[in-house]
Amino acid sequence: MNDLTGKTVLVTGGARGIGAETARRAVEAGANVVVTDVLEDEGKALAAGLGERARFMRHDVTSEEDWAAVAAFATAEFGGIDGLVNNAGISTGQPLETETVEHFRRVLDINLTGVFIGMKTAINAMKDNGGGSIVNISSAAGLMGLALTSSYGASKWGVRGLTKLAAVEQGTAKIRVNSVHPGMIYTPMTAQLGIQQGDGGYPNTPMGRVGEADEIAKAAVFLLSDDSSYVTGAELAVDGGWTTGPTVKYVMGQ
Repeated sequence: MNDLTGKTVLVTGGARGIGAETARRAVEAGANVVVTDVLEDEGKALAAGLGERARFMRHDVTSEEDWAAVAAFATAEFGGIDGLVNNAGISTGQPLETETVEHFRRVLDINLTGVFIGMKTAINAMKDNGGGSIVNISSAAGLMGLALTSSYGASKWGVRGLTKLAAVEQGTAKIRVNSVHPGMIYTPMTAQLGIQQGDGGYPNTPMGRVGEADEIAKAAVFLLSDDSSYVTGAELAVDGGWTTGPTVKYVMGQ
C-alpha cells in the first residue's frame, strides 16, 4: 500500500511539523525525497537523519529562481520530480478590519503564489517523466469561513481553487492534483498557541482532539501514490470532522 519506490518527491516547508512527517513517510514508502525550507539547520538535520535517499535545499517558495534551482537539483540528484507536496506556508490570525494590506500581500505571496509557482515548475518537470502527483496543503480554513483568518483563509481558499483548475487542465497529461485540508494539528507552530495533545484537548471537533502531523502525512503519501490513481481535483479534509458543522452533544432521552 502507498508504495513510492523509485519516485522522487519534493516537500516544501519540510524542515519540521507536517512537512517533516510527510518527508519521513515518503522515505519509508520508498521515495527519494528533496526537503526544502528556509530553516536550514533543521532541514539539513532532518535530511541527514532520513538517510541516503533524502536531500535538503534552502528554498524561498516566493522566488521563481529558487524553484528553478530546486527542480534542477532534484533532477540532478534523483532524475526528476514525480511528486510535489506544497506544504510551505505561514499561519496568522487577526480581524479583517485590522489586517494591513502589506501583511495580507505577504501571506498570499507565501501561501498562494508560492504554490502557484511550485505547480508551474513541477508540471513542466513531471511532463518530462510522463506524469506525477501534486498535493497542495490547504486548510480547514479553505473549506469554511473561519473568523480571524482574513489573509490566511483567503490564501487557503485560493489553494483549493487553484488545485481544482490544475486538475482539470492536467488530467490528460497524467498529472493528478489534489488538496489536503488539515484541521487543528499539533505542530511546533500550534504548540506555541497552547494547543494540547490527547483526547479532550480540542472539543471543537467531533473527535474531541487535535490531529497529529503524521495523520496529515499519511493522507499526503496516499495521494502521492498510485493507490490514488483515479483521484484528482479532490479536497481531502483531515480535520476530525471539524468542517462538517458545529459540534453538539446529544443525550439519549432528551
